[in-house]
Amino acid sequence: MVGLVAAAAQGGAAGVPMLGMLKYAVLPIAKVFVVCFTGFLMASKPVGVLKPSGRKLLNRLVFSLLLPCLIFAQLGRAITIEKMLEWWFIPVNIVLGAVSASLIGLAVAWIIRPPYPYFKFTITHIGIGNIGNIPLVLISALCRDQSNPFGDSNKCTQDGNAYLSFGQCVGAIIVYTYVFQDACSTIWGDLRQLHKEGPLFSTQEDQIMIPIKCMFRFLKKQQLLQPPIIASVLAITLGVVPFFKNLILTDDAPLFFLTDGCLILGQAMIPCILLSVGGSLVDGPGEGSKRLGVRTTVAIIFARLVLVPIAGVGIVSFVDKLGFIPKGDKMFKFVLLMQHSMPTSVLSGAVANLRGCGKESAAILFWVHVFAVFSLSGWIILYLTMLF
Repeated sequence: MVGLVAAAAQGGAAGVPMLGMLKYAVLPIAKVFVVCFTGFLMASKPVGVLKPSGRKLLNRLVFSLLLPCLIFAQLGRAITIEKMLEWWFIPVNIVLGAVSASLIGLAVAWIIRPPYPYFKFTITHIGIGNIGNIPLVLISALCRDQSNPFGDSNKCTQDGNAYLSFGQCVGAIIVYTYVFQDACSTIWGDLRQLHKEGPLFSTQEDQIMIPIKCMFRFLKKQQLLQPPIIASVLAITLGVVPFFKNLILTDDAPLFFLTDGCLILGQAMIPCILLSVGGSLVDGPGEGSKRLGVRTTVAIIFARLVLVPIAGVGIVSFVDKLGFIPKGDKMFKFVLLMQHSMPTSVLSGAVANLRGCGKESAAILFWVHVFAVFSLSGWIILYLTMLF
């Protein structure tokens, strides 16, 4: 790792100056922090504008409308069949990232032995990273600077958002696989408990119905039919067909006003999600931190923000040497690296709630996002140094 950092520093010295790297790494985080802090102030008791009910509605608006609009417009305009063949490693990278992070989580859980019942909790909160909202925010903040190292601001934003959106489906499936696994385990636990109280498994049909009930419970919540996934599929479907692309998605298309409307709505996603994230931190870690203990909390934060990105640098560097990453596309490689560096996904709270650990999950999310302000700055500096 030391040799990799030294080589990256030499490469960066030949390109963009170190002060420039520091600027490009710190300014996006600073912009994000300012908006998040505004949300924190709005949700604080003296102001009281952004109440819990308001944050909940804001999250729904982002998830159901603003984020899907951004994904559809940016991904649909950028995608083609040729680019799909070039971008195949983006979803593979997400899968490899989830597997490596989960293995790191398993190792950490075995070493620190978290208090019962937080063994799987530890693995989940290390294994599930935020590959959606936060990377989109950081890319947009970085590209907003006209002097950014990736070139034209509009192309930088469109390419970065398209790469991130292309992996949304796979990322969501991975997250909901965790949810599905826990939902099924919860059902099995309930049914076994009922079995002790009475003759539940009286027939073979009853045993067959267990996985069916499990699947029904999963599909009932529409976990695989969420708006961002639908927007990704729709964008890919329309974007790869020239007729539909020229009808809706190109600048001179007859129905481009639809896409332009989506672009306008999508631009509102970033301030809205940041205000919501900032507001959610107003309650602090609460009693969840006491239940987890300092050792478990520190281990999860360190593993998610340090160990997982180190593994990600190794994965991306290895596949780059194999020639799986398009040559000359530095934004592509930057996105791959960023996907390994994100804090724990807020959707991990869905997994935790199934096990009755909602307060503990809120505490971890609080601390991880606080320390991510510093870790992301460092990783962005390293990645830009490696690329330039």
